[in-house]
Amino acid sequence: MGKIAINIATGSLQKDEVIVGIDLGTTNSLIAIIHPDTKKPVALKEHNASSIVPSVIYFDEQGNVEVGEQAKEKLELHPERTIFSAKRLMGKSYEDVKNNQHFFSYKIINDNTDSLVKVQLGNQFYSPVELSSLILKELKKRAEHILKTPVNKAVITVPAYFNDTQRQATRDAGKLAGLDVLRIINEPTAASLAYGIGHNHVDSNQNEIIAVYDLGGGTFDVSILRLNDGIFEVLSTNGDTYLGGDDIDHLIINHWCKKIGLNTEELSKNQSLNQTFRLKAEAAKKYLSNATVFEDMINEHPLVLTKEELEVLIASIVSKTIQCCELSLKDAKIKKSEITGIIMVGGSTRIPYIKKSVADFFEKPVNDTINPDEVVALGAAIQADILAGNNKELLLLDVTPLSLGIETAGGLMDVLIPRNTKIPSTASRQYTTQVDGQSSMRITVFQGERDMVKDNRKLATFNLTQIPAMPAGLPKVEIQFLINADGILTVTAKELRSGVHQQIEVKPQYGLTDAEVEQMLLDSITHAKDDIALRALTEARTEAEQLLKTTEKFLEKNAAYLTKEELMQTATAMQALQLSITMEDKNLIHQKTEELNAVSRPYAERIMDQAIGKAMTGKKI
Repeated sequence: MGKIAINIATGSLQKDEVIVGIDLGTTNSLIAIIHPDTKKPVALKEHNASSIVPSVIYFDEQGNVEVGEQAKEKLELHPERTIFSAKRLMGKSYEDVKNNQHFFSYKIINDNTDSLVKVQLGNQFYSPVELSSLILKELKKRAEHILKTPVNKAVITVPAYFNDTQRQATRDAGKLAGLDVLRIINEPTAASLAYGIGHNHVDSNQNEIIAVYDLGGGTFDVSILRLNDGIFEVLSTNGDTYLGGDDIDHLIINHWCKKIGLNTEELSKNQSLNQTFRLKAEAAKKYLSNATVFEDMINEHPLVLTKEELEVLIASIVSKTIQCCELSLKDAKIKKSEITGIIMVGGSTRIPYIKKSVADFFEKPVNDTINPDEVVALGAAIQADILAGNNKELLLLDVTPLSLGIETAGGLMDVLIPRNTKIPSTASRQYTTQVDGQSSMRITVFQGERDMVKDNRKLATFNLTQIPAMPAGLPKVEIQFLINADGILTVTAKELRSGVHQQIEVKPQYGLTDAEVEQMLLDSITHAKDDIALRALTEARTEAEQLLKTTEKFLEKNAAYLTKEELMQTATAMQALQLSITMEDKNLIHQKTEELNAVSRPYAERIMDQAIGKAMTGKKI
């Protein structure tokens, strides 16, 4: 017997299992669905209540948990037991966040490992995954209460610049919350979906190129998307994983501390007072979106902030976001004049100065007609509807934000999947061994834009073992990269002759800090000339070393067939080539390589001809 359910919230027959869209935000989180009657996305909320759920978690001394508004109210009274901005910790090690310890009122521990950072509350320890799962559980519970039907499947959004670890951590958080996460979708892409379909902003029959400016509580993204006949194609993405409204709040606090003569270090030691300041700063930021002066008091200290003062304070942050916009346009190979619309996402975009700065840069008005707090969740609901098979008019093509490749001889980065490649995507390339009888191959995966792996981010290392012992160059090892629709990378290595293979789902290690990773794109531009020169030098050295090995092996087997003069000339040429490798002159290495080739070529051909003649003796053709 088939199952049926009634969606009491809408009064409609619930034919299929509901799939929700979730915006798991740094400051606030939301859950949305496609309304079964209107076929438009709606953010779920109780009657006369807000759709926004603050991303705040409170643990009392008995271990009971509160999430949302009730938890936020505990920030001033119990700051050490109230967790906020957990999203900033997703996929991070202690090394990544140690310089921002003062920002958090709760204790972040250092266990001297590269594993995910943990939060300590008394004798209990929580990972960002566990904390995020509690927020997702609350959203799930609210949705089930409103819809009066089980909610087990979801699409969850993440910043476009989230790396593999952060995406996987988000998926794991969903699993812990009892959700089958069908898709991880980039927040800017979700926003464009909301504008494209939910409010008829974009005619699907028209060509549109859209810039999505997303300044949330803890992250910033800008993406350039093309919409053509219902296909959303992400042309480029750029951003900063550690820049958002939280940083604006911090600047306001520092400003007030200077005015009233309060030491910021002393403030950080008094977490209750620190949280009071933080909440006041957040209130001031919101208030000045529609006013010119904010005035309040803390412990008889007057807190005053004008609209003009706020603009001066945030000028550097806005400037950073505009730089990201410039890079995103450059990567997309798009001129400003080709942009047909600018979508504003995130609560911080309500600040008039930010709106004006973005409009001035793109030289056209911004579009913020959809609630910037809800737009991402609405887009996630549309994506959920697509996955449910209810919307066949749209196709979503995302991109990978950084190049992916492996380390090759000389420490070079061999890129298999270039940045801004559409995902899902796959790429493969064949490699071979360098040493006779080599039975294993170490494969190290990197992410970044520099030519040398030392300047990029190490993601994973694994060994392909049990390669049959063969002369160098004979084994054929195929390395395959597969990025799924969630942006998660799987690497497979297979020796084609024997069928021996190894596979790994890549979860990045923490060799570099996030700040260093975010500099990768800028570094790749500023160091482009040096990188090209270094790659050429490294390739020349690798080629020279390979020739020296080959020549040495040849001489071991065939020295008896060479004249004394040939042996002397070869030794001299090899010595000169070996010496050139120690120099920083690519042209010199090429010259000495060619000289050794010129010396060895005649006798190598002679010996080869003799071997063929001997093998063919007595045989008819």
